[in-house]
Amino acid sequence: MTDITDDIAEEISFQGFEDDCRLLGNLLNDVLQREVGPLFMEKLEKTRVLAQSACNMRMAGIEDTAELLEKQLAAELSKMTLEEAFSLARAFSHYLNLTGIAETHHRVTKGRSAEKLSKSCDDTFTQLVQSGLSPDELYDTVCKQVVEIVLTAHPTQINRRTLQYKHIRIAHLLEYNDRPDLGHEDREMLIEDLVREIASIWQTDELRRHRPTPVDEARAGLNIVEQSLWRAVPHYLRRVSNALKKHTGRPLPLTCTPIKFGSWMGGDRDGNPNVTAKVTKNVSLLSRWMAIDLYIREVDNLRFELSMNQCSEDLSRLAHEILEKENSPEDRNESWNYFKNHTQHTPPFPTQLPTGADLPTCAERNDVESHYPRLDVPGSEFMPLNRQDGQASSRVEGPFLSKLSVKTNGNGNDSNAGNGQSAVTPRTSQLLAQRKLFAESQIGRNSFQKLLEPSSSHRPGIAPYRVVLGDVKEKLSKTQKRLELLLEDLPCEYDYCDYYETSEQLLEPLLLCYNSVQSCGSGILADGRLADLIRRVSTFGMVLMKLDLRQESGRHSETLDAITKYLDMGAYSEWDEDKKLEFLTRELKGKRPLIPQTIEVAPDVKEVLDTFRVAAELGSDSLGAYVISMASNASDVLAVELLQKDSRLSVGGELGRPCPGGTLRVVPLFETVKDLREAGSVIRKLLSIDWYLEHIIKNHDGHQEVMVGYSDSGKDAGRFTAAWELYKAQEDVVAACNEYSIKVTLFHGRGGSIGRGGGPTYLAIQSQPPGSVMGTLRSTEQGEMVQAKFGLPQIAVRQLEVYTTAVLLATLRPPQPPKEEKWRNLMDEISKISCTTYRSTVYENPEFLAYYHEATPQAELGFLNIGSRPTRRKTSSTSIGNLRAIPWVFAWTQTRFVVPAWLGVGAGLKGICEKGHTQDLRAMYKDWPFFQSMIDLIEMVLGKADIPIAKHYDEVLVSESRRELGVELRRELLTAEKFVLIVTGHEKLSDNNRSLQKLIESRLPYLNPMNMLQVEILKRLRRDDDNNKLRDALLITINGIAAGMRNTG
Repeated sequence: MTDITDDIAEEISFQGFEDDCRLLGNLLNDVLQREVGPLFMEKLEKTRVLAQSACNMRMAGIEDTAELLEKQLAAELSKMTLEEAFSLARAFSHYLNLTGIAETHHRVTKGRSAEKLSKSCDDTFTQLVQSGLSPDELYDTVCKQVVEIVLTAHPTQINRRTLQYKHIRIAHLLEYNDRPDLGHEDREMLIEDLVREIASIWQTDELRRHRPTPVDEARAGLNIVEQSLWRAVPHYLRRVSNALKKHTGRPLPLTCTPIKFGSWMGGDRDGNPNVTAKVTKNVSLLSRWMAIDLYIREVDNLRFELSMNQCSEDLSRLAHEILEKENSPEDRNESWNYFKNHTQHTPPFPTQLPTGADLPTCAERNDVESHYPRLDVPGSEFMPLNRQDGQASSRVEGPFLSKLSVKTNGNGNDSNAGNGQSAVTPRTSQLLAQRKLFAESQIGRNSFQKLLEPSSSHRPGIAPYRVVLGDVKEKLSKTQKRLELLLEDLPCEYDYCDYYETSEQLLEPLLLCYNSVQSCGSGILADGRLADLIRRVSTFGMVLMKLDLRQESGRHSETLDAITKYLDMGAYSEWDEDKKLEFLTRELKGKRPLIPQTIEVAPDVKEVLDTFRVAAELGSDSLGAYVISMASNASDVLAVELLQKDSRLSVGGELGRPCPGGTLRVVPLFETVKDLREAGSVIRKLLSIDWYLEHIIKNHDGHQEVMVGYSDSGKDAGRFTAAWELYKAQEDVVAACNEYSIKVTLFHGRGGSIGRGGGPTYLAIQSQPPGSVMGTLRSTEQGEMVQAKFGLPQIAVRQLEVYTTAVLLATLRPPQPPKEEKWRNLMDEISKISCTTYRSTVYENPEFLAYYHEATPQAELGFLNIGSRPTRRKTSSTSIGNLRAIPWVFAWTQTRFVVPAWLGVGAGLKGICEKGHTQDLRAMYKDWPFFQSMIDLIEMVLGKADIPIAKHYDEVLVSESRRELGVELRRELLTAEKFVLIVTGHEKLSDNNRSLQKLIESRLPYLNPMNMLQVEILKRLRRDDDNNKLRDALLITINGIAAGMRNTG
């Protein structure tokens, strides 16, 4: 039922899948019998049987009987009380979620048991070598490949994180249930565990009662890293390395990683006033703090593992230097002196804990065969055994990721500090109070821990690796404490030698250990946990995911307008493009700041300036790109370059030294069809400016990054036209950069659903224009896609492989361009007809907006609290143009009409076929990867659409005067189905994906009544819109349908 995991859609064992669905369904029924009683269960079963019977009739082609059964089902639902409707929605929603868990589990199981996986590194390298590619070229291309996956906080993840964790627990139990050696008693205990999990899920509120903040969203992204990617990345890199060694004789270099990660969570301020400069700074520091925390855990494990005495001369020398420093008198007093000097400035304990400190963490799994994180949800007293510094887990007790006041747990230090003390006299009270404060402090705890361990010099046989790694841990701990002070806005006086600022600094001692172990003939040890840590540092750096900043181009124009008016230079916004470019270029060449420190501006402008100031303070070591949404001119890019330069000059002057890191890459995002058509011209104009060309070559290694947006272009002109304009825009941007000998990276802003550019990653990359993927690619993964693709380690490993092999093939064996110019002309004609049909319906029909509001739950989606940003760019406007692309697609997905993905396609294909070009279209489908990919995706989404369900929404909810619009849309849907089948040559939809079709059919007995129930609840709610219980019931149906469709927006 999904297009989110089709990259790894190996044939699953339907027997095993159906057995697990039956098991989970029966257990859910047992829980419901106890929770809601047998009378309700009779109604639930009657509803399911009616729905199943109607589905069977439709699949058999007996439409009249199916329609009668569906009407009877709707009548039964309309008789239900609100309480019954609420419970039914919850029950079916949970069943659909449990089915999804079983499906994912069986995909993992199939992938693990297959001897040779398609799209894997081994499979792809074999193909390339057999096709004549030299091993040297394969090796060099893989090592130079750079793919960045950018996780975004787009509001499409509908499940609460609490429920996501419970779902992972069930997946783990299903995996355990597959073990052939499981005894009868163990299996009974496992069933009891499953029942407990399902009962816990039933008793948990599915709905978010508060809208998440941007920091909450960032925490969710960091949780994905901790629970899955942290484990998946070393496994993935081992696969790449092993495949390379097999086919080229050389493994992947230890510090080479073909994939990195970025984030928009806490940096994407486009249309989201909740993302402020302060939020961005805190999220960036939080990401660094989490990275250090994860590294500390790994170093602790390494210290235990690397107990050998034999080492290289270099490592021995370093170990003795560390011991000498530790034994020096200055070092012994360092902690006490530091405390004495800082008690007036910093509290002994952080006064605020990290956001997420109270959240569950994934414990280290003990079963190496398991690919799911085993989740232990600690209480405030939880202290993992592998922490050797006396601290509680940093996910439970640590610094402050948000400004939430939380009581800290002293872990017994109060009593320890007081043990053995004599009565306090007035003379000694001040000293004792200071000592007690010291003992309770983080520094004091570390010093106390040292007293519990024997001095290194007294240990028989010094373990040099433990000495070196102990020093690494000490520096990591100081780095973490420094970040805590920065997050608290407190003075921070650490010497730069005492903490790690860059990943190179952390890699240096780790690589020294690695080379030492290798030189002593213990390569098997070196290539274990130590190699994994080095690869993690190379992949995640010091920030886990570099944070992109994104802002709409108009906000920069408003800022420059305020500045030029303040300086009596006129109104920037009223200048033409040439005058803007002349002004911006002149200022960029100058050496003085443009903006006076005394300038007074409006709050919106100040926020923009504050953001650039934070960017200057953090620099490119912490931040990734600065993305300009709705970019349309060269001046949009130079405006950001000027504001960035001015802030760096200002901040550097205050610091008395250059700003950290380099300048951020400035990335124009072309979103609308009009802007996509001008993208190549804008890049040519930029590169023709001497200052800009020199800047790109000097500061960005001759590399230009350009982002193309799939969501807004699809909402603007329809999916077909958007796809064709995106294809041509990429061709033109690549050509423009080639003209100036500049390398280009295309950044794809793809959504999860097909209506927003989604679909299988492999298919998407393989259908890009030739030459547009030259070893580099950036792509967003949004909302529920993040959890679906990267939420489990084994699924994440496969997805990372898919990205790697797809980009590799697109680089070395680019997809074919259109064979004939005639094909491009036909595409232009189809696009023109398609766009005209789409816009005449969506934008030009005065009744469409009202029809959209009546026929879908769009107005109610805002109550879901699934994202921090508003659903509209401008709250004062109610037009389709100002509606965000996500709720636009989300609402149509709920009604199973999925209009944005196919509207206009049927008219376009029909118009060309009627002109006698049917055979040309079939040839294009056969021999042009781009056209084939687009038609296949449209066919996939047409297979998900359901005309009877969409018709039911219209008949019950839409005013009679507007129902004809629904009739026209359903007629257009049938036209799209007819002509897609003509082009593909398939007998019926999804004929080439029987596995997907079977999964769809298995869900319908639960999904169809969920839609009918949503219609009934919407009808009642629109008569009683203050009824909160009704609204909750509606939101439950939205959750359930999203689970059944396996995506939202």
